[in-house]
Amino acid sequence: MLYPPVMAGTHEHAADAAAERRLSASAGTRLELIMQSFQRLTGRPLLPEGRADALWAAPFVVLAHGTEPDPVFFYGNRAALALFEVTAEQLLAMPSRLSAEAPDRTERARLLDEVARHGFIADYAGIRVSRTGRRFRIEQATVWNLLDPAGARHGQAAAFSEWSRLD
Repeated sequence: MLYPPVMAGTHEHAADAAAERRLSASAGTRLELIMQSFQRLTGRPLLPEGRADALWAAPFVVLAHGTEPDPVFFYGNRAALALFEVTAEQLLAMPSRLSAEAPDRTERARLLDEVARHGFIADYAGIRVSRTGRRFRIEQATVWNLLDPAGARHGQAAAFSEWSRLD
């Protein structure tokens, strides 16, 4: 499935721009960290142009969370907000574990532990749920650690362009 449609009207465009500003401000320098960590760990750029400011409009979902005991999302691009049916404010207050249904959280925790040990995985598949309860299966997701050049961990990120609705 292609990424969710872009909002079309004037009001929606203003809301879209405001959400981008809010999420970019929240992520701050971590936008560069998302890009650089992906490149460092996978050996390829996340976006062909390699610019962090292009993440918002990327033709795939990008999400990132921090290192809190119950990690909270600090970034999601336009496609992520649409797919998970959240506003920027809702995403920034959402523990990342809530992106999976309760039975799938154990599998999600195993995945995150594996990523923590190996740096990244490039073929993750799993069931996710939007804020409104819509279920979907993501495929071929890349999940990676957000590591600064010194190797300090700042969270994890995920990117994917393939999903299918389950209900």
